[in-house]
Amino acid sequence: MVEHERSGPVDTMNWTFSRVCMWLPAFIVAIIFYEVFMRYILFKPTLWVNEMSLWLGGAIYVTAGLYAMQQRSHIRIFVLYDLAPSWLRRIFDIASVVCVCIFVFAVVWGGYGEAVAKFWRWEAFGTAYDPPIPATNKPLVLVTLFVLALQAISNLIRDWPAQAWIRKTFDVISVAMVLWLAYKAIPVFTDFSETGPKMPMKWRIGMGLGILAAVLLMVYGLVKDFNKTPTPYAGDDDEEIANEVKAQNKDLLVDEVLSGNPPKPSK
Repeated sequence: MVEHERSGPVDTMNWTFSRVCMWLPAFIVAIIFYEVFMRYILFKPTLWVNEMSLWLGGAIYVTAGLYAMQQRSHIRIFVLYDLAPSWLRRIFDIASVVCVCIFVFAVVWGGYGEAVAKFWRWEAFGTAYDPPIPATNKPLVLVTLFVLALQAISNLIRDWPAQAWIRKTFDVISVAMVLWLAYKAIPVFTDFSETGPKMPMKWRIGMGLGILAAVLLMVYGLVKDFNKTPTPYAGDDDEEIANEVKAQNKDLLVDEVLSGNPPKPSK
């Protein structure tokens, strides 16, 4: 698999977290094997493996869409898109991003109150192991959708390259929004009063470190790629853009190599 290039703060954050989350399926498989061994070999079944696999599986299902969006590997219907000229494809992509943003706004607007309530009372699953699945996964859905909207806008700006000032302005605004949200989250992790969240200390530390990592990754991506011109998306029938892309990516495999027909070496 040849990954799409990473460009900008949103790409940097999503790609890095994806590299960490990619190990979670292997962890789920490992604990299920452990459960099988304990249950059928030692006859001492565990109380936590089933809930842990559900917990992590739900988180993977929610967050995997971020990596798919960053890599442009989400499901798309190309019946009309491939037949359309370049200018109409841009309109399709803009309409798609607008629909994503409307959907994200609707879900966050409608689910914010419930997510906050579950998080504040640290609602558990109600089993013997009793993990805080509702308290963590419900807010995770809203956070993931917000980042998904940022990623969709970032893709649009870079795939159909806008003016440099538009790209840079969006990157600065996206970093500023994450910094503002992180600042607003500080009281959540420092409020130990009776009316504060019932979150245990270890979760406060873990989530705080996760937010700090996200902020640092966003700032790093902004500084690293602030003056970098991203490679534009090229359709099959856009020869001018395709040639520009190939010229900018001479170190990548050319189409002939990928198709199994390598070019003849020059004399």
